[in-house]
Amino acid sequence: MVDIGKINNIAVIGTGIMGRGIAQLFLMADFSKVILNDLKWELIEDAAKKIENNLIMSEEKGRLNEGINTQILMGRLVKEPILEKAVANVDFIIEVIPEILELKQELFKKLGQYAPKHAILASNSSTMNITEISKYSGRPEKAIGMHFNLPPLYNRVVEVIKGVKTSKEVFEIGISISNIIPSLGGRRFTARIEKECPGHIFNRINASPMPYLYWIVDYAYDKGIQWQQLDADVIHLMNTPPYLLFDYIGLDTVYYATKYFEKTISPDFAPSKILTKLYKEGNLGRKTGRGFYEWTKHGKPIIDKKIKKAGLLEVELFLAIQLNEGCKLLEKGIVSGYKIIDDIMLAGMNMPGPFSSGRKNYEKWSLKLKELYKKTGKKYFIPCKLMKTGDFVKMRK
Repeated sequence: MVDIGKINNIAVIGTGIMGRGIAQLFLMADFSKVILNDLKWELIEDAAKKIENNLIMSEEKGRLNEGINTQILMGRLVKEPILEKAVANVDFIIEVIPEILELKQELFKKLGQYAPKHAILASNSSTMNITEISKYSGRPEKAIGMHFNLPPLYNRVVEVIKGVKTSKEVFEIGISISNIIPSLGGRRFTARIEKECPGHIFNRINASPMPYLYWIVDYAYDKGIQWQQLDADVIHLMNTPPYLLFDYIGLDTVYYATKYFEKTISPDFAPSKILTKLYKEGNLGRKTGRGFYEWTKHGKPIIDKKIKKAGLLEVELFLAIQLNEGCKLLEKGIVSGYKIIDDIMLAGMNMPGPFSSGRKNYEKWSLKLKELYKKTGKKYFIPCKLMKTGDFVKMRK
């Protein structure tokens, strides 16, 4: 493990659900200072209050380090709305701003100008390559991806991603930082990703059924079927069904992510007409109180527990699509074996990855994907060679 003793002050740019959660984790990891930055003072104030309330709950449950309390940790939190001041004396910066490439590139350009020369620049981007994000920073060798998952306080996975020009030392520092950040959901799992790809691993696999989900939701809309009926099809097998998850993530984030996937993976990721409609109306899910679901002012979805199933979503197709995407990552050399994919999925979702059951079902699932392609016309569903042949079973590590 690389010595990270020189990493003392950390800046978090962006104070939404993800940003404030990451800031709290850095506080709980006992760094000297954590600086919160956002475009408006009231956003920073609101995030700081929520962090304090969460820390109080963590303290009451005995989750803070020995000799540490909420008052001490809040004393290390610095609120600074001016970006240049926020990063003037830091060792590590992580951005948690909207999933728009141009915004991230512009921010990294400013960070390259304002931050100390030794400072490491990290992005929490869930989809984008760190090489693209950091290209105007003037210090791509000091840039890494550090992708947390929702909810950041409880999800165990952090993916640390090496860009094309990222130095080995900076990459290892990112790994070491991730290893000491606590997780309230259990033991932290740090995924080393040394070859970048859109979506990294966790979201690349999780997002792979999106073309299927978009096709189904538009079909349901045309037939007058409610969104909750679609989620009811799979809620018994998933902790959070897909359309509820979209609302929780934020439909703007989902929209931006799949627009990026549309460009970088397949045109079949184009956002559905219903997602586009909700996005343009400003109905973004939990953050606005309305999306696929209605949400209470306390951020809870209003769910009709008696709603009937639509009988449209097939869990087996989810797994088949994910297995196919995992096999594509193997074919492209993004990972050398499927174990890392299954490990990431298990740690991040508390569910087995696609290869655990795919080893026995790849032939049946390949046929299902061929049928889905014929039904939808989406070439993305065509099973790749490695999946059809089952040769992936020889590529565990």
